[in-house]
Amino acid sequence: MSDTQSIQTSKTSYSKEAFLKEVYISASEYDHLCALLERKKNVILQGAPGVGKTFTAKRLAYAIMGEMDESRIEFVQFHQNYSYEDFVMGYKPTSDGGFELRAGVFHKFCNKAANDPNRKYFFIIDEINRGNLSKIFGELLMLIESDYRYKGDDKNMITLAYSDKPFSVPSNLYIIGMMNTADRSLAMIDYALRRRFSFFSMKPGFESEGFKEYQKVLNNDKFNALINKIKELNARINELLGSGFEIGHSYFCNQTQITDKWLHSVVNYDIIPMLEEYWFDNSDEVNKWRENLTK
Repeated sequence: MSDTQSIQTSKTSYSKEAFLKEVYISASEYDHLCALLERKKNVILQGAPGVGKTFTAKRLAYAIMGEMDESRIEFVQFHQNYSYEDFVMGYKPTSDGGFELRAGVFHKFCNKAANDPNRKYFFIIDEINRGNLSKIFGELLMLIESDYRYKGDDKNMITLAYSDKPFSVPSNLYIIGMMNTADRSLAMIDYALRRRFSFFSMKPGFESEGFKEYQKVLNNDKFNALINKIKELNARINELLGSGFEIGHSYFCNQTQITDKWLHSVVNYDIIPMLEEYWFDNSDEVNKWRENLTK
């Protein structure tokens, strides 16, 4: 057995069942999400803070790959200063005061996936709507479409702005983006990019079988009472602001035991400040829920 084979067989396996134990969505939602990604090649997970978008993205990649292989996942976070030169290709300064042409993170990952066509690769973009998307993707807006992916010929290859060599996005590379629906500071996502992605809305997972099992393991009456109040709060948020502003389940996860100190911290330093932001012009609503959640 070669060193490469040894490394591959030593990786931890990961399955749909493992995904559903960790990610609080239903089995049918998982199947639907996988089908969207396979059909479109590009999916954006959208939802309110705390619904587990980033956590889900990585484990979705694991489940589809069948193993926890970090070498086939690239993770970046967009921001206002992120550029085409960072993402695709551009001239970068050198130590001697000059400039040299360097491939960006997406360009390099595409080449990596293209050299391993029989396995799937996943490029994950956090805060995808915080960047200037047309500026970052450039001519790749066309190449990331599923119909324009590389299929073994030069038909859909194009020349990039900084290179005279034809380039394409391989068909075994999948893009998963995450988008926060509760951030008022963000402009709507570029329509040209919206057409190239499927959008999967993630909801708080309090009613999922996975979260209910988590509650059973914790077996804490105070925790269960707080979760019921959060469900009531989400119904009110949905009524006044919309489902994209609901409180996600991840604020309450990853605990092996529940203490009063932890409950106090989550409510007063995570949930209440968010409500103050949501209802900045409605102090009565904030105060009502502050009193309700801290009883």
